[in-house]
Amino acid sequence: MLGDSAEAEDVVQEAITRAWVKAASWTPVGGGLGGWLRRVATNLCIDRQRKRAFVSNCEIPERADDAPNADVLIDEQRRQDAVAVAMQALPDRQRAAIVLTYYEGVSNAEAAATLGVGVKALESLLVRARQGLSRSLTAQGMLEEGSAA
Repeated sequence: MLGDSAEAEDVVQEAITRAWVKAASWTPVGGGLGGWLRRVATNLCIDRQRKRAFVSNCEIPERADDAPNADVLIDEQRRQDAVAVAMQALPDRQRAAIVLTYYEGVSNAEAAATLGVGVKALESLLVRARQGLSRSLTAQGMLEEGSAA
């Protein structure tokens, strides 16, 4: 969600610290402790994204590689970079829905509970997020018009 592993580690530490501090007052509801931690971490990621106001027009530099199939690796890196840029352009809740369902592999019901919305609302977020990703990747030249993301 953050696009930065160091920040992600900070979020995990903060989420675990909150769990430790609030352990005595926590009551099991919804998705249990795992769901609660996921919701805390997701909210912390969204808060960090909102605090970040820096926008860069600089392109991400390509990584040099001496492997025999370097052209394939470079193309894959370009696709990953394009997806990362497209993900960062999504609204916070849409990005969170995509990360929870596709990157973390949680069920729609669990992702909906984490985001505090109904399953239908989560599915709506996912549809809008996929459409946004498709538009962004098409604009970057990574998809042809009419292709699915």
